Amino acid sequence: MPNEQTKRLTMGAMMIALFTILLAVSFYVPILNIVTSFFIALPIIWYSVKFDRNSAILVTVVSMGMSFFVGGLLALPLAFIHAPLGLVIGDSIRRKKSKLYLFIAAGMMFLFTTVVQYLVAVLLMGINPLEEFMVMVRESYEQSGNMLERYGTLPEGYDKLVAETLSMFEIVLPSIIIIAVFVSALIIIIVNLPVLRRLGVDVPKFPPFSEMRLPKAVLWYYLVVLIVSLFVELEKGTFAFMVFANATIVLRGLLFLQGISLIHFYIHEQKWPKWVIIMATILAFPLQSFVLLLGVIDLGFNIRSFMKDMNRK
Repeated sequence: MPNEQTKRLTMGAMMIALFTILLAVSFYVPILNIVTSFFIALPIIWYSVKFDRNSAILVTVVSMGMSFFVGGLLALPLAFIHAPLGLVIGDSIRRKKSKLYLFIAAGMMFLFTTVVQYLVAVLLMGINPLEEFMVMVRESYEQSGNMLERYGTLPEGYDKLVAETLSMFEIVLPSIIIIAVFVSALIIIIVNLPVLRRLGVDVPKFPPFSEMRLPKAVLWYYLVVLIVSLFVELEKGTFAFMVFANATIVLRGLLFLQGISLIHFYIHEQKWPKWVIIMATILAFPLQSFVLLLGVIDLGFNIRSFMKDMNRK
C-alpha cells in the first residue's frame, strides 16, 4: 500500500511537470506549438488510465493551477480545455468504454469547457469573443470592398450581398463551433492513442471509416427539420430560425460523412486501389448534395448488405 501511494504521488508529480512543460511550449514557442498543442492532454490521459478517478481529478486540478505560474491568466484557458479533456479520455479508457463513448464524452467535455470560458469572458470580463470575431470579419469585408472599389471592380450589390452573408454566418456560427470542437476532440484522440499504445496502454481501436454507421435517429431528426423548413415559415433572426438553421448544418454534415463512408465501403468491397478512395473523397465535396442523398439512403435502407450480395455474385 505505501509503495502504491508513493508510485501514485511520484507519477502524479511527473505528469504535472510534463503537462506544464507541454503547455509552456505550446504557449511560448511558435511553430513547435502547432505539434505540442495536440499532446498537452497526454500526461493527464496517461495518469487517468493508470490510477483511480479521485487521484486523476486531483492531478488535473493541480495541473490547471500550475498553468497560472507558467503563463498567468492567459494560459488558463488553454489548460482549462486540455486538462479536463485528458481526464475524460483517460477515465473512459480505464473503464474500457467503447470508441463511440470515448469520442462523445471527449467532444462534450471540450464543448463544455469552451462554453464555460465564453460565459466567463462575457459575464466577468465584459468581452464577447463572438462579437469581436464578427467585428473583425466585417472590417475585413469592408477593406476588401474598398480595395475593389479603388480598382473599379466592385460587383453590383456588394454591400447587400456581404450583409446577407454575414447575417447568415452569424446565425449558423454556433453549429460551426460545435463541429469544430468535435473535430478537434477527434484529432486529439487520434494522435494520442498511438502514443498511449506505445506506452503499454490497452487503448480502443477505431473501426475503419468505411464501417461507420450513424444512429438511425439522425435520419429522423433530419426529416423533422426538413419538413418543418418546408412547411413552416420561420422568421429570419428569431430563435426558432437559428435553432433549425444550426440543426440543419450539423445533420447535413453527419449525413454527408455517412455518404462518404458508404462510398468507401463500396470501393473496399470492390477491392479497388487506395487512390480511388482518395479521388472519390475529393470529388465528394463538389458533389455534396448527391453524397448527402447517399447518406440518407444508407441510413434508411440496408444497402450495404445488397452491395455485399452483389459482390458475391
